[in-house]
Formats: sequence, C-alpha cells, structure tokens
Amino acid sequence: MVKTFKGADFRAAMEAKQTLVVDFYADWCGPCRMLGPVMDQLSEEYDGKAEFVKINVDDNPDLAREYSIMSIPCVMVFKEGAVAGKNVGFAPKEAMKEFIDKNI
Repeated sequence: MVKTFKGADFRAAMEAKQTLVVDFYADWCGPCRMLGPVMDQLSEEYDGKAEFVKINVDDNPDLAREYSIMSIPCVMVFKEGAVAGKNVGFAPKEAMKEFIDKNI
C-alpha cells in the first residue's frame, strides 16, 4: 500500500536510509491520478523490497524545490538516503516496473 508522507515523515525515512519509491503528485493532476493505481499495484508486488510513498507537491513545496520537481507526476527512487533514479510523467505499469527494477 502506498503511504502518504509529509515532509517530516519523508525526512525520517531518509535518515533511516530506507529504500523509497516516492510519487510526487498533486490532486488536480490528471496523469497523477492515472499513475495512482499503477503505484498501488506495484507497492504490493515490491512489498518488503521498498516502501512506496506519495508526497503532494502543493502541500510540500519545500520538498518539491529541494528535489527540483518541475513536472508531475515525478517518481523518484531513494537508496541509502540518496536519489537513485527519477522518472517524470505517466508510465504504464511495465515501464514503471522496469524503472524501479533498474534503480532498487
């Protein structure tokens, strides 16, 4: 299941050096709404390998600035507290799975 994080949750996970798959999104974004079910399915498939979270860029503009999120949806993989990969825009499940496999 994809969890919704705010800034403090995200920073705590980063300090713990968890492997995160983060979906930066906004409620008003059509492609973001299309990606939501894909991320839900993948979170179940990768259970135990990575934690899937979503962060609303409108509610967390500081994180959007910090990670240079200019377009959404933007999915980033974090390993050991650092960015391992970034995918901008909607991608179907198989393409997103390839991206995640390459980066976790």
